[in-house]
Amino acid sequence: MDRLVDLGFDPDYVTGQREALILARALVPEISDSCLTRLEHSLDDPEHVELTKRGGEARSWDPDEPRIEELAWALTDKPLSNRALLATPTGFRNRSDAASRYGLVNHPREDQASSIVRLNALVEANLRAAGIAVPHQ
Repeated sequence: MDRLVDLGFDPDYVTGQREALILARALVPEISDSCLTRLEHSLDDPEHVELTKRGGEARSWDPDEPRIEELAWALTDKPLSNRALLATPTGFRNRSDAASRYGLVNHPREDQASSIVRLNALVEANLRAAGIAVPHQ
C-alpha cells in the first residue's frame, strides 16, 4: 500500500485496494496471491499506473461520458498484452459461487459512482470478447 501512496494514488483508491486484497484473501484465497502479484506487476508499468489513475478520475464523470468507453478499451488492451497475468486459477473457476465472490472483490463501492459501474462493465465485456473468462454476475 505504501507503494500506491508513493506513486501518488488517491487515498480512496489506496483504501479500496487494501479492502479488495483483504476481501480476496478472505473470500477467494485461491486467487489472493495472484491478485497481489498483478497489483505489484502493474505498479512497475508507468502506463498502467497512469491508466489506473484515470480510472479513479472517472468516478467523478457522468456515466454517459464518452471518455469512459475510450478508457475501457485502454484498460482492456493493457492487460491483454500479458495474458498470463489474466489466467484464473482452476479451483476458482470450478466454484459454484465464483461469480458472487468475484463481484464482492472486484466491484466494491460501485454504488458510490455509476460511471465506475459502466467502466467495469465495459472492461469486463471487452475481456470476455477477447476470450478471457470473467465471471458473469
